[in-house]
Amino acid sequence: MATRKITITVPEELVESIKERVDARGVSGYIAAAAAHQDAMDRLRELAERLEEEHGAVTDDEQQAALDRIAAIDGWHDEQDSQAEEAA
Repeated sequence: MATRKITITVPEELVESIKERVDARGVSGYIAAAAAHQDAMDRLRELAERLEEEHGAVTDDEQQAALDRIAAIDGWHDEQDSQAEEAA
């Protein structure tokens, strides 16, 4: 992926906090990852808004059903991991 150098203004305390925890990626990599995450969240929010406009709001029951399905999938993956560790 091509990169471009830009100038941003960040509070000094934030820069120092980032410098305390970065590895080889450095401050630029850390901030690029944060910006990419925010961009993904913004795009997801835009998608959710479009879907809600087209299909209506998700009901509490639908949301709970989705969370239950995610929990079931997580449980299945945990079980697969345990079985793989036992077999190793």
